[in-house]
Amino acid sequence: MGPPSREAWAQRLSAFRASPSAFMAGPEGEDLGRDLLSDLRSEKLNEQTKVSLLALSLEYPAQLWPDAPAAEAAASSLLDTLVLLPPRPSALRKPLLLAATTALVAGGALGPTSGASLRLLPLLLGLASGRDLGRGFGPASEQRPLQATACECLRELESCQPGLLGGCLGLLRGLLGQEGAVGPVQPLSLLLALALRNTLVIQARAGAGLQGLLVAGSSGTGGSPWTWTLAEEGAAHLQPQAPSWLAAEEGECGLAALEPNPEEARELRAAVAQLLDTSYLLAPVAQAQLLWLLGWALRGLRGQLPVLFKTQLVRLLGTAQLTLLHAVLALKAAFGEALFTAQDEDLLLRRLTAAAQHPAVPPPAHLFYLHCLLHFPENCPLGPTGEEAAPLLLGPQLCRGLLPSLLHDPMALLARLHLLCLLCAEDEEKEEKGQGQSPQLYLEDLLAGLRQRAALDGAPRALATLCFQASYLVAHCLAGQPTVMTALTHGLVQLYRDRPVLAPHFVDLLDQVGPELGEPLRVALQQEVVARPGKDEALRWHLQMLAKVADGDAQSGTLSFLQAAAAHCKDWGLQQALLQVCRALLRAGVRGGLADLLQALAWQLEDPDGRDHARLYYVLLAHLATPKLQVALGPSLVAPALASSLVAENQGFVAALMVQEAPAPIQLSVGPRRAEGPIPVLQLQVEVLEPVYSLELRFRVEGQLYAPLGAVHVPCLCPARPARPLLLPLQPRRPAPTRLDVRALYTTLTGLTCHAHLPPLPVTFADLFLPFPQPPEGTELGFFEELWDSCLPKGTESRLWCPLGPEGLEALVSRHLEPFVMVAQPPSSYHIAIRLPPDSRLLLRLEAAQADGVPVALRTDDWAVLPLAGDYLRGLSAAA
Repeated sequence: MGPPSREAWAQRLSAFRASPSAFMAGPEGEDLGRDLLSDLRSEKLNEQTKVSLLALSLEYPAQLWPDAPAAEAAASSLLDTLVLLPPRPSALRKPLLLAATTALVAGGALGPTSGASLRLLPLLLGLASGRDLGRGFGPASEQRPLQATACECLRELESCQPGLLGGCLGLLRGLLGQEGAVGPVQPLSLLLALALRNTLVIQARAGAGLQGLLVAGSSGTGGSPWTWTLAEEGAAHLQPQAPSWLAAEEGECGLAALEPNPEEARELRAAVAQLLDTSYLLAPVAQAQLLWLLGWALRGLRGQLPVLFKTQLVRLLGTAQLTLLHAVLALKAAFGEALFTAQDEDLLLRRLTAAAQHPAVPPPAHLFYLHCLLHFPENCPLGPTGEEAAPLLLGPQLCRGLLPSLLHDPMALLARLHLLCLLCAEDEEKEEKGQGQSPQLYLEDLLAGLRQRAALDGAPRALATLCFQASYLVAHCLAGQPTVMTALTHGLVQLYRDRPVLAPHFVDLLDQVGPELGEPLRVALQQEVVARPGKDEALRWHLQMLAKVADGDAQSGTLSFLQAAAAHCKDWGLQQALLQVCRALLRAGVRGGLADLLQALAWQLEDPDGRDHARLYYVLLAHLATPKLQVALGPSLVAPALASSLVAENQGFVAALMVQEAPAPIQLSVGPRRAEGPIPVLQLQVEVLEPVYSLELRFRVEGQLYAPLGAVHVPCLCPARPARPLLLPLQPRRPAPTRLDVRALYTTLTGLTCHAHLPPLPVTFADLFLPFPQPPEGTELGFFEELWDSCLPKGTESRLWCPLGPEGLEALVSRHLEPFVMVAQPPSSYHIAIRLPPDSRLLLRLEAAQADGVPVALRTDDWAVLPLAGDYLRGLSAAA
């Protein structure tokens, strides 16, 4: 059988991408990787199809090569395919290099004992240096793309095995420093920067020097340039390679332990200067990556002054690229005043402030500038490390245009509000003369405007969400200013008074804020709720709020409110909300009038569930001390029983209500055939390993050969009790065998509802056999001859030889075809008529049987039945 066609591969790839795990678990998943590697060498597939196959191996290497041996074999096969490519231009060389690298890395096969690794690494280094080009690896037109791809592959290997290219630093420096168009500058620069950074970190941790690694040829051309020892030492976690000045500032690089000698220090300076001199040739994103790698590598290194970056700052301080501006801030976080003067810091702040106010800046860039201002790395920050504060040079005059407004979109408003809060923290509640309104007064006016919009009837939910987000931000930044917290508390209470429907937002806010706002807001909201009449239209929201804020204080007011509200709690939801408040009071240690209230509720509530709750709470209150009562009403530590309606909801209870996937304690098999009735019926034998209740078996047939099958229900199954066979009616649209996909839904002994996949059930061709109605006695032969003649000319006729076992023809017919025998002359002649749903027939003449077999003449009115019947008859002797 030849390789799959382009269309067949397109179908397989589409099915795989739809669900990789399901495809790999199916019958075709085992051979997918092997077929992919084999068909890459097939001449029947075009290059476009092969590129799509390689793209699949790049996206899903872990699924195709799940372990190290498979990844090793795949990488070797990919390298063999690369070597066998003809010298003409081909689109497969770059994907093959990438696929081999990805297979080794993803499969964990990269190492000094890997044959594929020892083949790939010299090839990549040779391609990156230009030595192997033109010698079986394509024409000169592919030279630069292949060099760039080889550098990218080496960078990936160095990222996964830090220190692997430590012995190649001198060679990489030489390639980058050669005159003329030797190769692509950007991939080579990033590769050298990454290898240099990893080597410095690993050598510093090991307490060793650079050992001449930066000098070209010092690694020894006669030996292996791959430093597997450094790679093993670099297995510890290194800083991420994403340009982030926060990560660089917080991480402890430990490079102070590295003490290079004067010669090594000179070579290190030369290597860094070489990379910086060529950085202007790189794309902005690559420049940012290069600057971050070099800045992080030199941060804290003795004798390496950051003055090397000074020439780059002249170019970068005026850049309009966000990535480069981010890299400049990363350098500032790394070196501080050693590289940036006060004038540089002032220039950066003014640039960020002006850009954040510019009306033509798109929203993402606007948020970026605001983020940089909020986390600006200062030269000499005041206060403890990690404390949020506005930059010292960023005063109210400079950021007057950055004040938030109700006209801003939500994200920009919150970012500007954050900056305003930092300014208020430094304002010290003073209004400077000639500077107009203080930041704190502006903040209070802004919050008042947000609350007014959220209090409007029918206001969108987004306005309320924004109001509470702003309130949380203010409480987080200004928790130490009592005047701000007092004004915020009064404003939020007024908002609840105007719109009680926002009670869920208040509950969430109380869960998130600290005690500086949470405690006074809780007391004020409790007073506001109990001052309302018990028949208020917003009673549901008042009860929800009271369940959150109620405690031992103001007992009389709270109990009076609940007594008045009880008369208006007619539906189940209101009664449950009322009982939740009682539960909160119980946990708070309130006893006094609560017992009388619970007794009244036990008789007054209309819903029996509510009366049961009230009676239970009264019993607990009367018989348990406060500490035990708090434990009894606290969250349950175990999964509650499903039969109890009085247990508080918790995570275990929610999980118990969900349908969970579990290994099936059920074994399902096909029993003896039932050749009777108008339609075929599959007889199923079921066995269980543990008690199963409310079992529902669902069956699905792929394709359109069968009509949808109904589910089979069983009330109870026990291991020690034999189960009766289950009957599954089949409705084939064509007489053909198939497989049934089976799923089980059942309840366990502990009350959990589970579902499981069972092994598929086969439906054979013989399972569809049905007998014809029995003709009157004495007319069997004539009836069979009429059926025989009716098959032609519509159908077809065939003859074949059916081997017989040692028991002979009579035993074979008795075991397999007895219900369908129309005319019998044992032991050598039988006429058999089989009805195949929905409307086909199969007629057999078994005559003149011999010792080793019997000739069979068969007729059918359906051409598609003929090969199925032949396979069935030839398999009878083996089944016997």
